[in-house]
This record gives sequence, C-alpha cells and structure tokens, in this order.
Amino acid sequence: MSAPVLGVRFDELTVNQAADRALALLAARKDAYVCTPNPEIVWRCRKDKALAAAIAGADMTLADGVGIVWAARTLGCPLPERVSGYDFLLALLARFHGRVFLLGGKPGVADEAAETIGRQFPAVTVCGCLDGYFTDDGPVVEAIRASGAELVLACLGSPKQELWMARNRGRLCGSLAIGLGGCLDVLSGRKRRAPERWIRLKLEWLYRLIHEPSRLVRQLCLPLFVLAVLGERIKKAGLK
Repeated sequence: MSAPVLGVRFDELTVNQAADRALALLAARKDAYVCTPNPEIVWRCRKDKALAAAIAGADMTLADGVGIVWAARTLGCPLPERVSGYDFLLALLARFHGRVFLLGGKPGVADEAAETIGRQFPAVTVCGCLDGYFTDDGPVVEAIRASGAELVLACLGSPKQELWMARNRGRLCGSLAIGLGGCLDVLSGRKRRAPERWIRLKLEWLYRLIHEPSRLVRQLCLPLFVLAVLGERIKKAGLK
C-alpha cells in the first residue's frame, strides 16, 4: 500500500518494516534503490520532473519528515509513522550481514563514518568509501562494482542522490542503493543528531535549523507545502 502526498507516493511502513523490506531487496540481488523524501523534496518535485521521475521509479519511498506524516493524514491516507533516513539506516545495519559502500560527504567523512559502523555493527563490512565531490559517474560505478558491495549508502544530498541512483540502476551488480542525505555526517561525528527529547516532540527540524541556519533558505518552501496540502484536502472534500 502507498500514500500519495502532492504527487509523491510513500510506502505505508514502519521503520522496522522498511528495514525488513530492504533486506528482502538485498536478498533478491537485483539492482534496486530507496528514496527518503522530506517536504522540501516533495515540493521540488512539482517543478523538477527528473527528480519526480527518479523518486517514482524507486523500489521503496519512505516518509522522512513529520511534515510528510502530517500531510498524508490530512489527505486521508495516514502513514503508520515517520521513517527518518537515519533511523531506517540504523535498523537496517543492525540486521545486515554483508558489504556496504559509503558514498558522499566531504573528503574524509565517509572514512570516519566507516569507523563508526565498524565499531557499532561488527557484522557489516565497509568495502569502500568515496566522497561526494565527483562529476563523472563512471569511476564511481567501477569502484562500487569492484568492491563487491551489496549495499550502497548514497549520501549526496537531493536531488543529486536520487538522480544518481535512477541513472545507475542496472550498473551496480545487484546492489541496493539508498539515498540518505547527511547520514554520513552524523555517523562520522561531524554533525550531531537532535537529542531524543527534541525528536519525541517532533522538533528535530527546528534543532537542525538552529544549528544550521543556512537551512532556512531551503525551508522557505514549507509554508507553500502546507498550503498546497490544505488546498488538496479542500479539493478532495469538494469532490465527495
């Protein structure tokens, strides 16, 4: 089952269900990818057709943001819970026994994240690391193929990560790629995730804004997102 939010369909899954489905995709050994859109990304899809197509082609699309959960409920297709990319990643790594390739971040970030994964998840083997500062897919794809990776964490930011995963489907030798934004920064310790209390209060977005004021420009679309959702609800109500 899936829930549509302004043209983007989200899988109706909990964090643990999403991790289990990812394991099933890994077991199939067929190139697949997972997207984790937040409200900013959904809003961008309204004008960026390539991004919208990349997300529509994903094998799993997870609701990374309380705004997505609110929107789905408002539009009459509630989701079971928010599935943040970071929580999903931790749940998956706790169940995964295999080889993972880390792609993204500034130089050194992926290597530092690899050390954290090695300490916390001894059953996971980090088989390669590359930063996100590349313009040619070819060498990156070759490095992933040569590594024997089963799982690829594509932490390139949106829309680069979604477009990269869609463009390279079928070239990664059966790997599962997951677009995870800044997760490597958190795993590396260069950035801190919001304290649990902020997360429980659904204020992780505010914590990140306080610590990264540059995010304000990106979040200016959020009032427009809210208005569009409310407009869609009114439109649906009028058709009944």
